[in-house]
Amino acid sequence: MSRVAVVGLGRMGTAVAHKFALAGHEVTVWNRSRPAPRALTDGMAVASSPAGAVADADAAVILVADDTALRDVVSGPDGVARGARAGVTTVMQMSTVSPASMRWLEQELPEGVGLLDAPVMGSVDAVRNGTLTIFAGGTPDLVRRWTPLLQELGPVQAVGGTGSGTSAKLVANGALFGVLALLGESLDLAVGLGLPAPTAFDVLAATPLAAQAERRRPSLVKDAYPPRFTLDLAAKDAHLILGTAAANGISLPLGEATLTWIRSALEAGRAGDDYTVMLRRPGRSYQ
Repeated sequence: MSRVAVVGLGRMGTAVAHKFALAGHEVTVWNRSRPAPRALTDGMAVASSPAGAVADADAAVILVADDTALRDVVSGPDGVARGARAGVTTVMQMSTVSPASMRWLEQELPEGVGLLDAPVMGSVDAVRNGTLTIFAGGTPDLVRRWTPLLQELGPVQAVGGTGSGTSAKLVANGALFGVLALLGESLDLAVGLGLPAPTAFDVLAATPLAAQAERRRPSLVKDAYPPRFTLDLAAKDAHLILGTAAANGISLPLGEATLTWIRSALEAGRAGDDYTVMLRRPGRSYQ
């Protein structure tokens, strides 16, 4: 059993906290934007600050929305950096943030505090099912030490030193967003050429897009997009990918084109829907 702090109780943070609690770990939680409802934290300790949450923790998981939130919960007199203890605490940064923020975090933590950057690929359902993919960046010894805990969430891929997990997550999200945009274009082409939607999906089943077409089809057919990963977060990640690429002199024309799909759905007022909504075309039936 480990003592685990979870800082950030959005959808993913709440699911991760529950997963660890159900596995028998001693879990303490803290939430930035609002008090943690008792229904979300049954059986867990609720701290009054990030520092308090991590003070007695072996592992301190950070799961927040963006770079600004990361800096808010780590720095200051009540931040994670103040509560983390050298030789005891390992901070696991599992949010999707920029490489620059990971470098900042590494400098902000006290000497002797362990740091893994371990962002995840997958939804709340994947947390519950133990099928998240965790991209773990850190020293080999630290990755080995914490792999058993992280494997309770899903498979762990060791991708290199500290910061490598963050880079891997941006690469993975860039690939996923690009595949969705290509799926949307393929459906547009099919409809434009007169193929019925069911036929278009049958055709796509014979292509490299098959898995994503099958996964997104039910939402498009029902025109319902219950949030697993919301469009506004996808937009944040898309901007993060493009900004990081530009800062490193990397051109991503397909990434720029993909962002237009996301922007179009945002302009239609769908920010809180699952990001699959970026494929939707108003007035079109996919049945």
